[in-house]
Amino acid sequence: MLNASCDHMLAGIKSLKIVKKTGDKHGSWMKDPGKKHTKIYLLNGSVNNVIFEFANIMTFMENNQALSARRVTLPFPWEGTGHVIYRGFLFYHRYGSLNEIIKFNMQSRKVTDQMLLPGAGRIPAYQLSPHTKIDLAIDEQGLWAIHAEPETGGNIVITKINHITLAVEHTWDTPCSSKDAEAAFMACNTLYVVYNSPSGGTSRIRCVYDVLDAVSTYEIPALHFPRRQGSHSTIHYNPKEKQLFAWGDGSQIIYKLRTQQKV
Repeated sequence: MLNASCDHMLAGIKSLKIVKKTGDKHGSWMKDPGKKHTKIYLLNGSVNNVIFEFANIMTFMENNQALSARRVTLPFPWEGTGHVIYRGFLFYHRYGSLNEIIKFNMQSRKVTDQMLLPGAGRIPAYQLSPHTKIDLAIDEQGLWAIHAEPETGGNIVITKINHITLAVEHTWDTPCSSKDAEAAFMACNTLYVVYNSPSGGTSRIRCVYDVLDAVSTYEIPALHFPRRQGSHSTIHYNPKEKQLFAWGDGSQIIYKLRTQQKV
């Protein structure tokens, strides 16, 4: 099911680039790592139903967004900031539902499937980002869902989902706490959880969980995000570019990563 040949792990966060500052305190922006095009998608706010699609990052950086963007209106609003776009489909937590995930075709603009994620939606995935109950993620292996459950003491649970059928393939209980967590991402079968202080400070990765057991937290030093004070409402890994796309206090940020071979 999972490809063990994915053999790199995060060794550090090299640099950050603030690409733009637009929109609300919370939001999400991304590319589609499953497609060859260079489009940028902006999903502003933690409850909304309009996606802005830009031809490329240069168009996104221009000042007059309304003129240069294609608007895509969803039939149901999203909740939180944990959505992803993969292979031409948007996957998102439907607003007003406990744990319904919608699969939406960006080209035809139609809902093509939906699923309920067992156990999810009752508490936030991350204590410091209470707007997001289900955080979806893409890595080299495809689609994942990250959430927390009261039964695990608020620890984070990760689920591998088949992006074509929306079938649950496997679920793992992790030792990573959602307390003081603000975000997380999957990269190469591995969950990286980002922690901060409630007032906003230096973000750092303090818990790592590899579903194939090749890496433990003890092998990875505390990884700090560079030179920026504040908080993140979203951090998503792009497996094609091997970069993090983050949203921090209304800024759209790219973090470049340093990786090394898993031992």
